[in-house]
Amino acid sequence: MYLAKTYWWLKALYPTFIWNKSREEKVIYLSFDDGPNPTVTPFVLDLLKQYKAKATFFCIGKNVVHFPALYHQIINEGHSVGNHTQHHLNGWQTKTEKYIHNIQTAALQIQSNLFRPPYGRIKRAQANKLTKNSSNPFQIIMWDVLSGDFDTNISGEQCFINVTNNTENGSIIVFHDSDKAWERLSYTLPKILELYSKQGFEFKAL
Repeated sequence: MYLAKTYWWLKALYPTFIWNKSREEKVIYLSFDDGPNPTVTPFVLDLLKQYKAKATFFCIGKNVVHFPALYHQIINEGHSVGNHTQHHLNGWQTKTEKYIHNIQTAALQIQSNLFRPPYGRIKRAQANKLTKNSSNPFQIIMWDVLSGDFDTNISGEQCFINVTNNTENGSIIVFHDSDKAWERLSYTLPKILELYSKQGFEFKAL
């Protein structure tokens, strides 16, 4: 069960998390989780370049270790990166000390103070340690539109509808540069870039 559009009351419960950006500017913030991936990430990068779009990639540390050239390509092409833990841990199911250590391990490869919790699941104690008890605090980046590209039970068209029905100025949208998401991502992302480019939106990195 997941929400394509994040409820206002959930944002209100965690006001220090970043859920969206300014609603005054005609800008969309695309983000991609779980990479880098040797098949999917190059496709995404080529497509972004075609539309002169920038995005944010929340990388898993172990994937950066396996594919360092792809990680550096993301940065060299003007996109931003964020920490997504070393091993894609679920914060609700992980002791805080282990969770923080896993993020710190990922930080050895990922030079960024942006953090997105896998599955969007993080305990308050974990969030507090990341944002308050550090000389270089993290910003916790969530989202207000979830494409659902990871959901193998939906079609590419439904993924496209999830995005277009819920996107507005300042939306942070989640896609995944992963094998699991490939079928829906490869259908949806080109259509999203074309549609919103024609409507005069900019695509910026966080």
